[in-house]
Amino acid sequence: MKPLPDPQQAAYLLDMDGTLIDIAPTPDSVLVPPGLTPSLHALRGRCGNAVAVVTGRSIDQVDRLLGDAPFAVAGEHGSAVRHGPGLPVIIAELPSAPLAWVERAEALAARHPGASVEPKRHGFVLHYRAVPDMAEVFQLAIRGMLAEQPRDFTLLASKMAWEVRPVGVDKGRAVAALMASSPFAGRVPVYIGDDVTDEDGIAEAERRGGIGLRVGTDFKDPDAVRAWLAGLGGPF
Repeated sequence: MKPLPDPQQAAYLLDMDGTLIDIAPTPDSVLVPPGLTPSLHALRGRCGNAVAVVTGRSIDQVDRLLGDAPFAVAGEHGSAVRHGPGLPVIIAELPSAPLAWVERAEALAARHPGASVEPKRHGFVLHYRAVPDMAEVFQLAIRGMLAEQPRDFTLLASKMAWEVRPVGVDKGRAVAALMASSPFAGRVPVYIGDDVTDEDGIAEAERRGGIGLRVGTDFKDPDAVRAWLAGLGGPF
């Protein structure tokens, strides 16, 4: 693993699905291991609260799953950011995917049992983990939608899913927003992720003199990430 800053100088920016928690067949069926939230609380104590979750999920979903374990949350790839407990959620001014697109995606998923659509504030995700043979068909269908507003939306490949999101939002911008305010400002960012959606966050952390770590390269799996974080939050 790459040389890491001391926790007292570091800021931890953590992806959620596939990094902190194991990927499940559907977004609603994930399980939070019992030791994860205590580890995040302990890590906050070690690094002056500079622990954030940076995820494609909504902030409400993160709250339901992790409670107040992370200090800050950047949801929906940074289109919604809460800089600390009790602070307002800052929503980026971005276009929302047309309702007709979401309805077309839902109709498409309904024709292929096992596929599902996850609506988001500004876009949506079409999941095909249970029907992997439909990946190309779904991609073509969504690209047909995006051709109607090519300057406003982009298609992002995720793990067994296609995500429609507005142009101009990514996890790199989320990292930049978090690192601009206390308790993250002035610290060395350590970003951990597992998917192509995390590459922008990793790039931004490295641009700031920090470190990007990947599940599958630096960590075998989320269990290894959790064990490492638990060690970081241990006693001085």
